[in-house]
Amino acid sequence: MKKVIIGGTGVYDGGEPLRQEQVDTKYGAVEVDVVALASGEEVAFLARHGKGHSVPPHRINYRANLKALQQLGVEQVLATAAVGSLNPNLPPSALVLATDFIDATRQRPLTFFEGDDGNVRHVGMEEPYCPVLRERVLLQAQRSEELVEESGVYVCTEGPRFETTAEIRMYRNWGADVVGMTNVPEVVLARELGMCYATLCLVVNMATGMKSSPITMDEINRVIGGCRDRATRLLLDTLAQPDPPRLCACNRAAMAL
Repeated sequence: MKKVIIGGTGVYDGGEPLRQEQVDTKYGAVEVDVVALASGEEVAFLARHGKGHSVPPHRINYRANLKALQQLGVEQVLATAAVGSLNPNLPPSALVLATDFIDATRQRPLTFFEGDDGNVRHVGMEEPYCPVLRERVLLQAQRSEELVEESGVYVCTEGPRFETTAEIRMYRNWGADVVGMTNVPEVVLARELGMCYATLCLVVNMATGMKSSPITMDEINRVIGGCRDRATRLLLDTLAQPDPPRLCACNRAAMAL
């Protein structure tokens, strides 16, 4: 099983899975659903927040999730993330492919490279999101006439609270376009394991202070309802396309001293 969709808030709704699998890792057990593409190829789906959206962003077991995918043989990860917009040109319901990130988290385990085996390793972050996988999503968006913004900087905060107006002002000055609570350390861990990884961001609200009225969960849930099917269809259709040669450097990003 080489492909997976990691679903965030409101994604995925693809019907009944073929089966469910529990994967035991050194970091904990993870449950994934297995679905089938029209071609018959199997694709895994992992609910990032657990079934029923029961796990808040700061308590997600990111290392168990990614390690489980590695043990399943996954090479390609398409992730979704509900985000707030810091960019007036990215209104609610916009879809954005992340190109870079800023880590504003504080207390999460961020790496597999703890040095327990006596080796010190680092991972390159020149292109944290796989350029080949991103291009495949963009090509499929063109085929399906789905509008997707092809670049954006994602700032990841700790959560579960929303950001303050002053924080959003600072992140805008740093060059961030969208803000969320889940993409770090997920993107880092995928890169450490040599996986191709891309994130499709679903803009569900304007960030704190970007409009006069306060953020409400009713507003967010309403927008998610409109974005969910579009995002899911786009990602499934992308994974259904023939795989190009793996010409990216994702599986060579980790370096040992």
